Amino acid sequence: MIKTPTLILDEKKCKANIQWMADKALRHRVELRPHFKTHQSLEIGTWFKDAGVSKITVSSLTMASYFAKDWDDILVAFPTNVNEIDTINHLASTIKLHLAVENIESIVFLSKHLNHHVHVYIQVDVGYHRTGIDTGNLVLINEILSIISANPLLSFTGFFAHSGHTYKSKSIVEIKDINTLALSQMSNLKKHYPAARISIGDTPTCSIAEDFSGVDEIRPGNFVFYDLMQHQIGSNTAAQIAVALACPIVAIHKNRSEIVIYGGGVHFSKDRLEDVEGTVYGRVVEKGESSWGKIIPNMYVKSLSQEHGIVSAPKEIINEYNIGDHLLILPVHSCMTANLMKNYVTLVGKNVSKLN
Repeated sequence: MIKTPTLILDEKKCKANIQWMADKALRHRVELRPHFKTHQSLEIGTWFKDAGVSKITVSSLTMASYFAKDWDDILVAFPTNVNEIDTINHLASTIKLHLAVENIESIVFLSKHLNHHVHVYIQVDVGYHRTGIDTGNLVLINEILSIISANPLLSFTGFFAHSGHTYKSKSIVEIKDINTLALSQMSNLKKHYPAARISIGDTPTCSIAEDFSGVDEIRPGNFVFYDLMQHQIGSNTAAQIAVALACPIVAIHKNRSEIVIYGGGVHFSKDRLEDVEGTVYGRVVEKGESSWGKIIPNMYVKSLSQEHGIVSAPKEIINEYNIGDHLLILPVHSCMTANLMKNYVTLVGKNVSKLN
């Protein structure tokens, strides 16, 4: 019985998503260094090992410390936080640690305070404009490289980029165009630094593109579960979404064609889509014997507060639902939903733990 909001994991779909991406990487002769910020689970991590993955990406040193129990080659794809130097030194003493650097201050600090060897990726900006050095700023890149080469505890690995603007794309063509531009920018860097490793890593690109010219590794993460956001831009089918939030029904207002669920912003996050109905925070799917089924047309989460969710339900089917039942809802953004929930429950009732 579903008593409280519960994140249900379809293990079969999840493993199929992992294998699909691993096969694609193999086909294109690039290494898969998946981002683990989506699932944040040691157990799910073993499913990647079964698919041949040996290196991973994380988004924090806390996450790196958690996964260091099972993984010995980890990239922290987040600008180096010099305030965590003690954690950096501890991790570097036990695993092959790769850090992201995009400014002189951080690399100078590392050169003065490291006790153990660290590998460095220089993060570059290929159009997202969140973090990273402009790919044409060779003066800054060379200055960082000179500091790295002068310190035996630092090694330069290569350049990595995240085309996060693909998540706002309106079409598959737009995603491919963004990828083409990113590849061109990374190719220009490779001409100047032929020994550098080239790493790219957004899920839309890695799911849709078939051109990875000059790329050594890819770092997608969201593909492990996928979600409605990815579905809307064409990265995945609804059938590939591997998590659904089970939410108890606590009230029904037939006069408004609305169902109130125990499941709010603290469970889903407040990520949303704008679609034909308006604002959508999640979509309800059919219940099935072995998994969930198709998305129910015109039945979606229309608003969220902290603990409440309001579901718009078609008048012709609202009588099929009762207080105490639960709805299965596909999340807009699986990364955020998974981060908010304490653990996963598989379709057979098994608990799968994660970093909390």
